[in-house]
Amino acid sequence: MGQLSKNQKAYAEKVDPDKVYSLSEATALVKACSNFKFDASVDIAVRLGVDPRKANQMVRGTVSLPHGTGKTVRVLVICNPDKEQEAKDAGADFVGLDEYIDKIKGGWTDVDVIITTPQVMGKVGALGRVLGPRGLMPNPKSGTVTMDVGKAVQDVKAGKIDFKVDKYGIVHASVGKVSFDVEKLNDNVSEVLGTLMRLKPASAKGVYMMSVCLNSTMGPGIKVDQKSALA
Repeated sequence: MGQLSKNQKAYAEKVDPDKVYSLSEATALVKACSNFKFDASVDIAVRLGVDPRKANQMVRGTVSLPHGTGKTVRVLVICNPDKEQEAKDAGADFVGLDEYIDKIKGGWTDVDVIITTPQVMGKVGALGRVLGPRGLMPNPKSGTVTMDVGKAVQDVKAGKIDFKVDKYGIVHASVGKVSFDVEKLNDNVSEVLGTLMRLKPASAKGVYMMSVCLNSTMGPGIKVDQKSALA
């Protein structure tokens, strides 16, 4: 752990590490502890009582945040020419096929989401070594391999995110920006937690949602009472 700045130390002192805060208290604290020179992201970490090594306990899915993430999402659509206009009309930042396959082979990944169609998934699949580690590989489960590329682009631009549990049983997601008001952050957090509850694997035993933590980039972690977020 590097040296904490004076600001970070002062913010950490505002948060009781042993206390579990209501959602509204937690989001207000996240905002109060984030007076940095940039509009920081607000992130959630949810520890689940699942064993991600077991295929029937893998939790992954998508959620449409009611108020978006606050980020500008750069979208690449890799498709045949007949789908290019639909993708452009929906607001895709980059649209094409072989030129982008070649750019990615050369190491270019200057996008946040890649959407493609089943017909060209064979070509995109060959890019696994570049796209896989960066979490950019399109996947039918997250709606990024689809014939309906226009809707997929609009959904992503409007705040649809995908998530999956990591090997430690934790789901990480961005739920907005510090500049959002408390109500908007609360809505987005509740949407993520509600979605996770609906995705609870039948084979998961014991406590499912073990802990919820909110923090902003560079801000301290704040424990959240999930009951208050799911009410």
